[in-house]
This record gives sequence, C-alpha cells and structure tokens, in this order.
Amino acid sequence: MTNENSQSPKPKKGLFVQSYGCQMNVYDSERMVDILAPLGYRPVENSEDADLVVLNTCHIREKATEKVYSEIGRIKQQKDAKGGDMMIAVAGCVAQAEGAQIMKRAPTVDLVVGPQAYHHLPELIARAARKSGEVLDTSFDAIDKFDALPIKRENTGYSAFLSVQEGCDKFCSFCVVPYTRGAEYSRPFDKVLDEAKALADNGVMEINLLGQNVNAYNGGDDIKKHGLGALIREISKLPNIKRIRYTTSHPCDMDEDLIMAHGEVEELMPYLHLPVQSGSDKVLKAMNRKHTAKSYLETLDKFRKVRPDIAFASDFIVGFPGESDEDFRETMQLVEEVNYSSAFSFKYSRRPGTPASGMMRQIAEDVKDARLYELQALLAKQQGEFNASSIGKNTKVLVTNKGKREGQVFGKSPFLQSVFVSGGEELVGKIIEIKVTGAGQQSIVGEPIGVFENA
Repeated sequence: MTNENSQSPKPKKGLFVQSYGCQMNVYDSERMVDILAPLGYRPVENSEDADLVVLNTCHIREKATEKVYSEIGRIKQQKDAKGGDMMIAVAGCVAQAEGAQIMKRAPTVDLVVGPQAYHHLPELIARAARKSGEVLDTSFDAIDKFDALPIKRENTGYSAFLSVQEGCDKFCSFCVVPYTRGAEYSRPFDKVLDEAKALADNGVMEINLLGQNVNAYNGGDDIKKHGLGALIREISKLPNIKRIRYTTSHPCDMDEDLIMAHGEVEELMPYLHLPVQSGSDKVLKAMNRKHTAKSYLETLDKFRKVRPDIAFASDFIVGFPGESDEDFRETMQLVEEVNYSSAFSFKYSRRPGTPASGMMRQIAEDVKDARLYELQALLAKQQGEFNASSIGKNTKVLVTNKGKREGQVFGKSPFLQSVFVSGGEELVGKIIEIKVTGAGQQSIVGEPIGVFENA
C-alpha cells in the first residue's frame, strides 16, 4: 500500500565533467561535482546519460580552442537527440580566454565560466534554465571562490588533490597562465588545513598539494611560518595521512625550509617535479624564466643532499623561437646530467597574446619534430632504466584501485611509478610492501610481501 503522506525522492540529475590539461583542472572538476551535489547532480560515466555536461578546458597547447569546438559539436549531437534536454557548460582556461567567442560561435552552449568563477555554477545554471540573465562569468576572484567551496568533499578515494595556490606572477614569455588564472594567490593556512583534515577524516591517505607555482605558497604574513614547508609539516601530523606530494614548482621559489622538509618529513615522498624547460641560458632568458641551467642544477643538488634517493621529473619545450642546434644540445646535456625518472616534453606552440608569439626566428615544424623525437627518446630511455632499476628491490605501494586484470590491483610507488600488484580487492585502501619483479616503460609490477597498513 502506498503511503499518501510519503514524498517521492528528489530525482537525481546526471552530471558529466570532462577535464583537460593539468592536475589543477582535475581538482577544479572534482570541486564542481561537490558544488553541484546539493542541486541533485550526481556523476555519470558517459555524456549521453548526463543532464549537464561540463567541459573543463585547458589553453596551454596550440589549437586548444578548436579541440573544444570539436567536442562541443559531438556533445551537441547528443543534446539534439534528447530534444535539447541537456545543458552544456564550458569551463576552465579556454572559457576564460575565449568566453564571448564561444557563446557567439556555439549557440548550443548554455553557459561559460572561468576557472576563478566556477563557484557561481548554481546561479549560472538557474539563469540558463530560465533563459534570463548573464550566463558568461569570467571574473577573477580566487578569495571568493575558495570561501564558497564546501569543506566536505565527495568521492575523494584514497589519494586526493588539494589546491593551495593559484595563478602566476612569473610571466614566462610562452605561457598564458597569468592571463587565464590571474595573479598568484595563496589560500589561508588554516583554511587549507581544515580541508586537509576533512580529507583525512574521509579516508584519504595521500594528499597532493597543487598550485601553478605551488612552492610560492605563503598562507600568512610570515613566509617561514606559513610557507609550503610549514604546511607540509602540519599536514603530516594529521591522522591517516601517510603520503604528501606537491606540484608544480618553479625553480626560483625553492626555499631552504621546503628543501629541508624533504629530509625531515617521512610522509613527504622522494619525488620532485621541477620544470626547467630548456638547458640553454640564452633560451631561458628569452623565456623569461629568471633562472639559469646552473642555478637549476644547484637546486637539485640541494635536494639530493637531504634526500639522496629523490627522483626528479621535469617539463621541456623544444623549438622555442631562436633556439639553435647548440641550444638544443645544451638541453640534451642537462637531461643527461640529471637523469630524470619521468618528464613531459612538447614542441613550442604559439599562444595568442604571449610575448613569444610575436618573436622573430620562429622554428620550422620539421626541426621541432626532429628535436622533440630526439629528446623524448632520451627521456624514455631514462624512465625505462629508472623503472628497471627497481627490479629485485622492495618498495611500498599505496593501492588505490583494482587493476586491469583479474587478481590484480593498482597503486603508486613513493616515486610516483604506476605499480601493478598481484592481489585481490581487499588490498585497496592499504599501503603494502612489495618485491618488484618486473618493469616496463610506464610501470612496474610486483608481489606483496609485507604487512598491510589499514586505511
């Protein structure tokens, strides 16, 4: 019998968020899910099942805007198949840079929101639904955004991103980040700790601290008391937090306190992603990087002294305007000297509005291709050798998911290597010790041998 006084549950609405680019975008996408949960939106696996599709875009690489329009076209077909009963939102850095053009060129898009304004999504959705009011918001207000984000987060898993710093004041001549993310802003120290505590209470064991220049973090008036090193020390004291990482750093913002933390904080993983971009001082100056190849190498040496087993990763750009064969050779020499565990490398691409886009002596595409091929071959060799050097050794793995195969689980080593381990789902959410039995270009494999640490 139906109870006449009972109320039907509020119907859930499907939300599909497609995230492109950096880890900051992944964090932002996760927070969009949190913001929209009170409105009844729940994540779905496919855009076809969504009532709202959010494309959280990246503007770093060339042709990023065209890729967005291509994806909008694909989603439009799904929207049309539903008789228009789907909402499309474009968020992120392309939204910030191309917002008005997107609304004009793609009328199927219902709303556009920049990376510092996505906390306004509920209001923008309401306006779009009633077809009344402004549905384009690319305002810059990081303080307002973070104050509006809920402390409690859903579906964090055992490893979670935590944004502590946004924006950039470095103005590298090739980069759009200062124009799409705004000036450097550090979240208040106590607010970051509150979110970290909430993550720990929700079962998170590993926290990844994020920022465009994360090591420029200063959540208070006193840099030493409230810098990234101090923040890491405080987070390491939280119950359940076993691992801490941070990315992405700038060589000019490495202070002694952060370096010492690598030797003093057990929970801080022995892995550092520190982009250098080029090994040529001439190119670095043209890039406005404000460091030299020598000063970069000296910084790495400081880390090695406090944490001898630390592994390094980096970013590289080849074919920057004016880069000569000798400049490229200097980059290759730097890579040989450092011996990276992993790296990201790209051909230089012109970004409208950046100083480098108007520089003389742009490099031909075939030259860029040849240099990138040579650099990536060396980096791949180093990564493969780094993984192979793990064979026969014991290491600890934070198991976060089931593996691709039956009887297999997946996790990460302290050095951020992808690890596949023989075992069942009961290992998920635990840190296990394994013996590494094999290695490939992108991952290592092993067998569990140690006592498990419960989540």
